[in-house]
Amino acid sequence: MISTLPVRGWRLAGLMLLAGGLAALSLPPVHALFLLPVGLMILYRVSEDARSWKQAAWCGFLFGMGFHTVGLYWLTNAILTRVHEFWWVVPFASPGVALLIAPFICVPAILCRVVRPGWRRVLMFAGSWTVMDMGRVFMFSGFPWNPLGSDLELPGFVGDVMIQPASVLGVDGLSLALVLGSLALFRGRRAAVGVLAVSVLWIAAGAWRLSSATPLNIINPRAVLVQGNVPEAEVISHADAVGNFRRYLSLTAQGAQKAFAEGGRSPVVIWPESGFPGLLDEDTLARQMIARAADGAPALIGSDRESGKDWFNSLIAVAPDGSIAAIYDKSRLVPFGEYQPWILPFNVLPGVLTPGSGLKTWDLPGIGRVGPMVCYEIIFSGSVTARNERPNWLVTISNDAWYGNSAGPRQHLATGRMRAVEEGLPVVFANNTGISAIYDATGHETARLGWGRADVLVSDIPSPLPPTLFSRFGRATPLALSILCMILALIPTERKKRDWDMGVYKG
Repeated sequence: MISTLPVRGWRLAGLMLLAGGLAALSLPPVHALFLLPVGLMILYRVSEDARSWKQAAWCGFLFGMGFHTVGLYWLTNAILTRVHEFWWVVPFASPGVALLIAPFICVPAILCRVVRPGWRRVLMFAGSWTVMDMGRVFMFSGFPWNPLGSDLELPGFVGDVMIQPASVLGVDGLSLALVLGSLALFRGRRAAVGVLAVSVLWIAAGAWRLSSATPLNIINPRAVLVQGNVPEAEVISHADAVGNFRRYLSLTAQGAQKAFAEGGRSPVVIWPESGFPGLLDEDTLARQMIARAADGAPALIGSDRESGKDWFNSLIAVAPDGSIAAIYDKSRLVPFGEYQPWILPFNVLPGVLTPGSGLKTWDLPGIGRVGPMVCYEIIFSGSVTARNERPNWLVTISNDAWYGNSAGPRQHLATGRMRAVEEGLPVVFANNTGISAIYDATGHETARLGWGRADVLVSDIPSPLPPTLFSRFGRATPLALSILCMILALIPTERKKRDWDMGVYKG
């Protein structure tokens, strides 16, 4: 087979890096959706026309490097918090992570070549892309960041409508639909009209769900979200631990006073990850001070915790009398940040933590049935509630000060919005430096505190919806649809057989 690629060598490498980088601009918070079909089509056509499967794999890898380096550029900010120690790592932060996950995109670039040209290759490419994307949960502790389905989380009502099918398909099903639609746009006028028709039906289905969603008759508490806006350098060094603790207490008192003055629902105070600058489970006086500031409301406080030789990143429920009502230890840890994967002989970020025992559902006075999570855990589609213990709302505490005023906190927040739609549960997102927000069970934002503000947000937590299809079947649905696409691509036809060379169609 004679290669029909218009460029080769370093020009081809540059093209693939550029295509991947441009496709990444479709992600939150930029949402340049028109660039995704362009980037994917370049990868698809280059994979088709490559001289061998090895060249196709190389092009897929370079596309992945461009996509993930641009999409995760903000990881560099985490290194800058300790630049005096790890200055030499700065150029490698986001490219280093991209290097580990870019090979997942090699697979669709290879597999689309083993079936006949046309729709079969499109189906194989889209199906295998989604399967491999879903497979990222098995890398180290998992890194399913920035699935393509999050592209549809546009701001406001438009995004609310577009992401409603996630209640059935999950974010991975949205990814599958986006890849199929992106490639179909370039397969002629009839295919483009088909994409337009499906898009209209998609929007209609989303609008119908939004208008027909009927919450359960469950009254959740009123959230008092405390956002202290403590710089990460102070979080690490505890340089002004007492002053920062007092700031949180002052904001808590303001929020509790407002919440009780409004009447109606009972309030619950929520501090973010790293909110308490010490070991709260060992500090009875600090818990009593928090209880007094909360004026009788229960409080959910982010704190480190020590047990023997183990250290945990925890969410501690403090009762109105200052006692500990419950403790949740983070069970999904951040690779290279909270623990050290075997592939790297050093730990770049401070602290090596121990994972907790797993997800829980608390049922506590004044709080109700809540699913607690810490930071990173909210990104795992289909894995945010304890098995057979559905809560009435989800809370995730975080400290995105690591990543500065970048795309990172916005992408993180987008995962909470998507989990709300998938599970049919309201999500409360409490963050140290922002963005803190509350989403109802359709993913609609009901309250927000912006980036870089020391403030308190008082807002009712919406009621849950009945269990969604996705909450019942989880990722089995998008996985089955992706595998079905691959099977359909492999079904033989009665057309005249053609010559094949090493699994590549010779035309």
